[in-house]
Amino acid sequence: MIQPITPVAITAFTATTGCGVGRDALLNALSERRTGLTPNDFGTEPLPTFVGRVPEIETLAFPPEFAVHDCRNNRLAWIGLQADGFLDAAKAAIARYGAERVGLLLATSTSSIGATEEAYTRLTDDKRFPEDLRRPEVHHPHSLGAFLRSVLGCTGPTLTTATACSSSAKVFAQAERLLRLGLIDAAIVGGVDTLCGAVLFGFNALELVSPEPCRPCDVERRGINLGEAAGYALIERDGPATAPKLLGWGESSDAHHMSTPHPEGLGARLAIEGALARANRHVESVDYINMHGTASQKNDEVEAGLIARMFPSRTLASSTKGWTGHTLGAAGIVEAVISLLALETGLVPGCLNAETLDPVCGPQVQINNQQARVHTVLSNSFGFGGNNAALLFGAGVPHEPESSDRRHRVLLAIRADLARCPRRDARGIRAAGHAGRPASERGAGPY
Repeated sequence: MIQPITPVAITAFTATTGCGVGRDALLNALSERRTGLTPNDFGTEPLPTFVGRVPEIETLAFPPEFAVHDCRNNRLAWIGLQADGFLDAAKAAIARYGAERVGLLLATSTSSIGATEEAYTRLTDDKRFPEDLRRPEVHHPHSLGAFLRSVLGCTGPTLTTATACSSSAKVFAQAERLLRLGLIDAAIVGGVDTLCGAVLFGFNALELVSPEPCRPCDVERRGINLGEAAGYALIERDGPATAPKLLGWGESSDAHHMSTPHPEGLGARLAIEGALARANRHVESVDYINMHGTASQKNDEVEAGLIARMFPSRTLASSTKGWTGHTLGAAGIVEAVISLLALETGLVPGCLNAETLDPVCGPQVQINNQQARVHTVLSNSFGFGGNNAALLFGAGVPHEPESSDRRHRVLLAIRADLARCPRRDARGIRAAGHAGRPASERGAGPY
């Protein structure tokens, strides 16, 4: 039986996508319904599709002290790390808790495979990698973790998760487990994935790539658009009450098919139920669901149908991949950030580019943006092979500035308490009438 967990605080978070660098760029794009998808110009023979590309990668001056780690994926990791002051927040946490007490839990789908692809296209006459790419640091799955560990100087547990599209949702679950076990006091979680030929042509070989901007949940959707992104969150056991919280998480592996979800959403349902159980919440408590919603035929059909069966009609649901594209190993963190922005601002995005919803969608799925009271958000991430993860986030306690009326009431209460307290004469001796009273009765008050 799943036991409820103690919520953990998310004290900093950021995301960089095709919509721009940092939270504000993403929030503005969401509120303006302005997509980050552009016609694909990646590679020497671009596929006819749309992608969520981060143009700053090409123009970045990569720090020379980390030159051995230079590749497209780590460039994007560096850009994302600078956004929204996240690097400073991470370093402050490391200074506060100690380098060995901060975990670094990262996710990617393809890591720096783009550098390896390039190396194979530029083999020397003796079939060796070109000299500038003879760097083992960019040719292995842990390239991202090794780079960020060097940048941050943390020495706690460092893990790289690669479970396809659920990767950077699973790192939240890993962080909570390590915190609960007392192995760490804080965790830096994140995900980074960049465009590369293997991904673009691989998904195209599966006939999943749309030639037009993707339309999640639309009855005439034609497939996915791929994107690149970097996102991070700082998770602490003892954060401020105003910080949003990770309330619960769920993971499952339905192992139904290599690339197709279980037709009844069995694995997805198990993950969602796990998140709710760990948060000790019911489906009625969820205000918004950020769907995995890839715009593939099967995913949207299965996920939307499951939501229609599980959740009340008042729950709002949508996919935001019409803005970012499918960022694979970074999808979980990007959509966690969108969920946290919904808690912070009340903005519930709709399904961008959708015009007519698939009949399988229930009343929960929305096309248009809405402004709502959002206290709890469920974020779904479902990957190939049935690797599923669901995260439940909750709003922090709002900080309410004191009104002049409240300040006036507080002052009156203080004066009343002072009037009941024993008075002292000039020598600091209790005035007559109080000296003989028991200590428990002298100046009794709330202080």
